[in-house]
Amino acid sequence: MAIQERSRAAHPDRWQQLLNPQRRKKEHEARHGTSGSAGDDSRTEIERDHDRILFSTPVRRLADKTQVFPLEKNDSVRTRLTHSHEVSNLARSFGTALAFRHKLASDVPDSQRNVPALLAAIGLVHDLGNPPFGHQGEAAIQSWFEDHRAAVLEDPSLTPQHVQDFTRFEGNAQGFRLVTRLQLLNDDFGLDLTYATLAGMLKYPVGSDGVGKGRAATKKHGFFAAEQDIAKRVLERTGLALGVRHPLAYVMEACDDIAYVVLDAEDAVKKGLTSFSDLMAALRHDAAGDSAVDDVVERSCEKHRHYRETSDLSPAELNDVSMQRFRVFAIGALVRAAIEAFVQRQAEIERGELTTSLLEVSSGERLRKALKAFGFKHAYRHRSVLKVELSGHNVIHSLMDIFWDAIVNRENPDNPASERAHPYSRFVYGRISENYRRVFEKPLGNSGTLPMRYRECLLLTDMISGMTDSFAVSLNEELQALRGGYCLRGLGTT
Repeated sequence: MAIQERSRAAHPDRWQQLLNPQRRKKEHEARHGTSGSAGDDSRTEIERDHDRILFSTPVRRLADKTQVFPLEKNDSVRTRLTHSHEVSNLARSFGTALAFRHKLASDVPDSQRNVPALLAAIGLVHDLGNPPFGHQGEAAIQSWFEDHRAAVLEDPSLTPQHVQDFTRFEGNAQGFRLVTRLQLLNDDFGLDLTYATLAGMLKYPVGSDGVGKGRAATKKHGFFAAEQDIAKRVLERTGLALGVRHPLAYVMEACDDIAYVVLDAEDAVKKGLTSFSDLMAALRHDAAGDSAVDDVVERSCEKHRHYRETSDLSPAELNDVSMQRFRVFAIGALVRAAIEAFVQRQAEIERGELTTSLLEVSSGERLRKALKAFGFKHAYRHRSVLKVELSGHNVIHSLMDIFWDAIVNRENPDNPASERAHPYSRFVYGRISENYRRVFEKPLGNSGTLPMRYRECLLLTDMISGMTDSFAVSLNEELQALRGGYCLRGLGTT
């Protein structure tokens, strides 16, 4: 009996649940006797999810958010937007192979359309909540809350989970908040994506109080306490539970890993931080004897020799064209390895029992690890990157100081919409995005039951996370210039 048939026999409705096309808003309307607009019959509901994400404002902002190199002036080097499109494309192709070649979810109507569409959607949305300056931005937000724990987080209304939401701040959780709550102005449903897409994007289906080592699904958190009820409903509607990933979340994670280890190496060469020859030497040294590595290196070097001997290319051009061929060979090898691993471990993945990432149990793992080590040495830790990252860290801390004062320095502490107590705080508060202020001042759903201090922290992180790199730098310069001798009373600093 084939793997798909064994899995279907054990879980006859499994993929029907995992590809659940229902939406939260329609369920709400059905309960309250209202009805929304008719859908577009030319697209499935999950295909519509991809389009909703694609046309949303946060996707466009990714064009000015760091992938590896902050505030990069070279247009050919990747941003979060180009990275997200590349992950989405890889994931869609992966899904096409699973749906057509391996007959994944073949007993579910429209699965050959919905599996690739779902993977394209979660590949596009996976970095939507990332703050400016990449992972350094996450670290800056976390360290700000740690630095000001006494002034900000030692509030009796906050639970340990509330505190950890911010000291362990996660772009993944911010992304889930963005699409489920923040993106539309007149209701509490955000982009109102299907349960299938929301479950698939939960790479870490736990809250900050459920983080634990030893399992890929719980090493970080995927939602804040503010969205915990939504996350639980999403998991329930797709037949999952806290700590149990949607099977296609493993695929999205693999495509993200493939994109960043291969394409970050290509960008490092494009920036002149290293060379094609350096990369080949590193792969031979770190992973010699691995069949996948040996094959990629041999094919890439053969192309490099051919271009060198038959073309009149400059060293920079030779590096560039050789890395393009390497990219094709490396991505192909890693995608094939990941597909093979998914098919071999499908039943285990569907039961939520695979504790590692998909690539870790694949034949491409040594290639992935060698490329990651190369990127860490030649790109992520390069002094030019570290210098700009430090600048970004300082900008984020400065902005958080200023916005925190504007959020809490109001005439009536119990009324979040009350007048700010100083002209500077009034001006700064007015610079916070209107929709974020509306969610803070007039919360819908269960948000109004959250402690005021927690809501204040959410408003701060909503604003910071929504900024692009260059906007954060220019806004900080503007607000610092206007501040004069004003004391930021929210933190007791000057």
